[in-house]
Amino acid sequence: MTEKQEHYYPKMSDIVKAGRTVKEVVQTTPVLQNLNLSLKYDSNIMLKREDLQVVRSYKIRGAYNKISGLSKEKLAKGIVCASAGNHAQGVAYSCKKLACSGVIYMPETTPKQKIKQVKMFGGEFVEIILTGDTFDDASNKAVADAAVQGKTFIHPFDDPKIIEGQGTIGLEILQECTEPIDYIIVPIGGGGLASGLGAWIKEFSSNTKMIGVEPEGAPSMKTAFEKGENVSLDCIDRFVDGAAVQKVGNLTWRVCQKVLDDVIVVPEGLICSTILRLYNEDAIVAEPAGALSIAALELLSDKLKGKNVVCILSGSNNDITRMEEIKERSLLYEGLKHYFIVRFPQRSGALKEFVNDVLDSSDDITHFEYYKKSSREKGPAVIGIEVRYPEDLKRLQNRMTERNFVFEYLNDKTDLFQFIV
Repeated sequence: MTEKQEHYYPKMSDIVKAGRTVKEVVQTTPVLQNLNLSLKYDSNIMLKREDLQVVRSYKIRGAYNKISGLSKEKLAKGIVCASAGNHAQGVAYSCKKLACSGVIYMPETTPKQKIKQVKMFGGEFVEIILTGDTFDDASNKAVADAAVQGKTFIHPFDDPKIIEGQGTIGLEILQECTEPIDYIIVPIGGGGLASGLGAWIKEFSSNTKMIGVEPEGAPSMKTAFEKGENVSLDCIDRFVDGAAVQKVGNLTWRVCQKVLDDVIVVPEGLICSTILRLYNEDAIVAEPAGALSIAALELLSDKLKGKNVVCILSGSNNDITRMEEIKERSLLYEGLKHYFIVRFPQRSGALKEFVNDVLDSSDDITHFEYYKKSSREKGPAVIGIEVRYPEDLKRLQNRMTERNFVFEYLNDKTDLFQFIV
């Protein structure tokens, strides 16, 4: 890192300039009050609807601001980027708009829906290469390719032009909100959005508290804050693919230290419950990273009463094939779905006895795998049971014990649970 980069902080004039630049491709998305959330938290909850952009996320802002500012010579040589999805779509759209060729590296774990959208937005101007399991794997390949080919690497977050492009969201929020804002809650992946938005807000609304939010399984910014240095996490939960990075940017970490009042982490299960509620109650489709800031309201509820709060709904690129997993994680988090190994006596009528005498009328078997052992008295079965209320679990376990069914509870045995279920 150069001395200039080490002391980088977004200039307000550069964010204003970026605002003029990105007007060519972005919509001024609305800041809308959400009645359900406002009633639930006894406050004024507003959503900055970046899911309404043409690429369905805010990433178009930084990507276009960066690429459109390249020289003709650099545009002619082409660009390279790495992304789990949303940055790739912003880059692809920018490439087509500017008639520039681009190579986009994406993790092999990227949802098919996002890959399809990248192809659609970029058309003949982009080539997609799937490599590695994480963003970091794809990024390493992209950086190496850019160096060999002499192309420009477009970083998804750790670049001044990217940060300044994302900062235009702050400009819009303060233009649209007539009342003072007490809290802005912003999702964090690599930190580009939090850096640019936070810099603008702290300059023009200094009393507003900026709260950054990360998924519990990938707390890279929070870890950097706690350790006082930007470290790389050994392993992460990749479920929140738009915000799961092993290491935040060096530039963004330094800026976020100055502009964020706090960084909190949100369990993936709570994010899933939030996605389902947004869809069922407000007909809003949010991807896991897009729902991060709204999920955080649950953890901040004691601070929000009577406050004006803006949550950045950052994206809606959710693959419908993930909904079963989202529902499963939500039920597990809320204590409504439980898995057991039950050792059934190997005699006729044992299962019927379990269903009639152990299960309550509101209990539902959602998973059943039975392994009959011809030389044993008991055969193990993996059973998933959905209950109506979290407190029903204890009563269910008591009934199994009273009727002499030998069982082992799996939900709290992480390694065994993930292997079996």
